[in-house]
Amino acid sequence: MTPARGGGGAARRGALAALLLAACGCTVGPDYQRPSAPLSANYKEGWKAGQPQDAIDRGAWWSIYKDPVLDRLERQIDISNQNLKAAEAAFRASEAIVAEARANFFPTAQVNASAQRSRSSTSGRGGGSAAFGGGGGGVNPISNLFSTDVTASWEPDLWGRIRRTVEADVANAQASAGDLASARLAAQAQLASDYLQLRTADELRRLLQDSVKAYSESLRITQNQYQAGTTDQSAVSQAQAQLASTRAQLIAVGNTRAQLEHAIAVLIGKPPAEFSIAPVTAVVAVPVIPAGVPSALLERRPDIATSERLVAAANAQIGVAVAAFYPNITLSGDYGVSSSQLRKLFTAASRVWSLGATGAETIFDAGARRALVRQNLAAYDETVANYRQTVLTALQQVEDELAALRILGQQAEAEDAAVAAAREAERVINNQYRAGTVAYTAVIVAETTALADAEAALQIRQNRLTASVALIQALGGGWNASQLPSREQIERDVPLDFNPLPPVVKTAPTSKPTP
Repeated sequence: MTPARGGGGAARRGALAALLLAACGCTVGPDYQRPSAPLSANYKEGWKAGQPQDAIDRGAWWSIYKDPVLDRLERQIDISNQNLKAAEAAFRASEAIVAEARANFFPTAQVNASAQRSRSSTSGRGGGSAAFGGGGGGVNPISNLFSTDVTASWEPDLWGRIRRTVEADVANAQASAGDLASARLAAQAQLASDYLQLRTADELRRLLQDSVKAYSESLRITQNQYQAGTTDQSAVSQAQAQLASTRAQLIAVGNTRAQLEHAIAVLIGKPPAEFSIAPVTAVVAVPVIPAGVPSALLERRPDIATSERLVAAANAQIGVAVAAFYPNITLSGDYGVSSSQLRKLFTAASRVWSLGATGAETIFDAGARRALVRQNLAAYDETVANYRQTVLTALQQVEDELAALRILGQQAEAEDAAVAAAREAERVINNQYRAGTVAYTAVIVAETTALADAEAALQIRQNRLTASVALIQALGGGWNASQLPSREQIERDVPLDFNPLPPVVKTAPTSKPTP
């Protein structure tokens, strides 16, 4: 009969283990589903798709401007930009949080060791015990106690509280990777915008230098005419004023260029005093940028990916809150040795052990758990609203830049025609002045108008270039959601040099995030 009883006990223990394993597979709370987003089939502007050679190179999107200096500067963003380094450190911290949460799946164990010597109080005639090192009658006994043990405890994840926590932390880590991608794209776009403005400043400086040279020659001719008595002092004064005003504009351009150069130095992590960009005569062309369809933004914008991952994290936190309604079971064990004599510490008679299980269930908390669930439900709704607003903002930014490029293109055509007409009027009136048929005032007006139109044309070109950068940024650059680190990559302790963003040198991971 004893074996039968033992077999029944083994069966009961096996059934209990099976029950615990089955319970460990239970995960309470809602499973994540990506929320819908407000999208249209096409952009309102109906932007013309670019030719294949105009397509944005994934990663090095700035190559569309075909400028080797810009390419060299952009590649230094990953190496030295301090804002990017801060975002990368935040991503590594989020990875560590995932590792910390995953540790709760496993038991915890610790080793304890102690040695104690004590004297206890006595009453009456009590005498010390020789076994404990005590002396004769009336002397308080002195005792020794030596022990060492290993204790372990484990809380099975019966209701998925730990699994939901890990799920939330993984989603937060992916959101942090999205923040890192956004920081990189923002730095790249800012550098490109500053660089293109700097090159426009170079063009403006050449234009003003040519004007100063032409106005200096006009002043010389006017002074000679004044000395010959063929014109009056007012013409000389007007020529001098025009030359001085143009020189002042030329000086101001130097200040603008210096500030842009300093901004670029900081973006690539260098002190402004150690950095300079040489002027060039090449002119950067305004590229044609394919916008694609609105639904592509969900995969191409890192801020949208970040917002969506935050929704997933908030959804998992609901499960964590729901798990608090279920009982907790903790398994514990202790094994060690204890003896009053050090030489007997590791003998069989000194061994001690214990095994146990405890269960706990909250039966009254005045509604605290229900309030926590409502709080997490509200937090989820907030993240969904933020996600949809992020999508709407992204659509607005794309539409804004598409409209800007379309309208600025039309404005550029009109302004180019104005420049051509103003230059022709300047040529004709200068010939008329030399022939003595018009006053010098007409020359001043014509030259001022021609210079103003040329400056306006340059400003429109600059606006078109910066709008093209803003459009590429609004479209997500060369980024794609598949470049977020997957759950498997994060959970297996991604190395510290892991790069979850569109690479410049390295190859980015290609797996998609797992909800």
